[in-house]
Amino acid sequence: MISAPATFHGQLSLGATRRSDGRTVLSKQAFRAPFHLSKPYWDFDTSTLLVQVVNPTAGILSGDTLTSSVQVGPEAALLLTTPSASRVFCMREGRASARQTFKVDAGGWLEVLPEPLVPHRASVFDQTTVLDVASGGGAFYADLLYPGRIAHGDAWAWTQLLLRLEVRVDGRLVLRERFEQSPQSLLKLAAHAGFGESTTFGNAVFIPAVAESAPTWRAALHGLQGDGVWIGVSQLHGAVGWSIKFVAADGVKLRRTLAAVRNVLAAAAPHLRCDARKL
Repeated sequence: MISAPATFHGQLSLGATRRSDGRTVLSKQAFRAPFHLSKPYWDFDTSTLLVQVVNPTAGILSGDTLTSSVQVGPEAALLLTTPSASRVFCMREGRASARQTFKVDAGGWLEVLPEPLVPHRASVFDQTTVLDVASGGGAFYADLLYPGRIAHGDAWAWTQLLLRLEVRVDGRLVLRERFEQSPQSLLKLAAHAGFGESTTFGNAVFIPAVAESAPTWRAALHGLQGDGVWIGVSQLHGAVGWSIKFVAADGVKLRRTLAAVRNVLAAAAPHLRCDARKL
């Protein structure tokens, strides 16, 4: 008799609060495998708490469901990241899913900066992200996508990939996206940009604490286009934030572009100068 493969129903719940001495601390933390937290690090230069969420397993497997909830309190500042790529492995049957909710109170700041998602051959994965920011709060959320394992001939071969993103400011919907592209359609887009099979994709949302209708940094972001990078910036409904999308010829250029985007936006959001402490 063959036993059913083990699956994870992972849960993560975090709350970040500002102490009287000005430091942000985790006032609430609860997690269940495959979620695990490394030791938080306080960045003095940017007054930001850095937290890495670790997946100690090989990656995401069929049947896995991951649920996470993160809340940042007034005047607290949190950078949430991961130390390695999220790999979605081959699935002969079934699917895996994730739902993540991020809330930022007035005066708070949250940056979500995970490593890239890497869907393997025949994988089925859907992810729903909800970002809810109160007026006067700020956030930067990034999603990176690699085409798979190119060296193993495993790229552009997933079965289904669905990424939903919903952004609200003061409870009002300002952005709703649904990314459900087949590998073939994304390859055509890559070819249109003049790139090959190593093409990578980035999607970011920036909600500044103070809304700007014509920020000086917008031209600098457009200036990143070229040398294997396409980038576009558009304003969200109600002029409360910005959607930033970029396509890069390979993973190295994607990472460099993301770093450049953070550097440009740091003029409006100094917490983006926090070093994610990755080698």
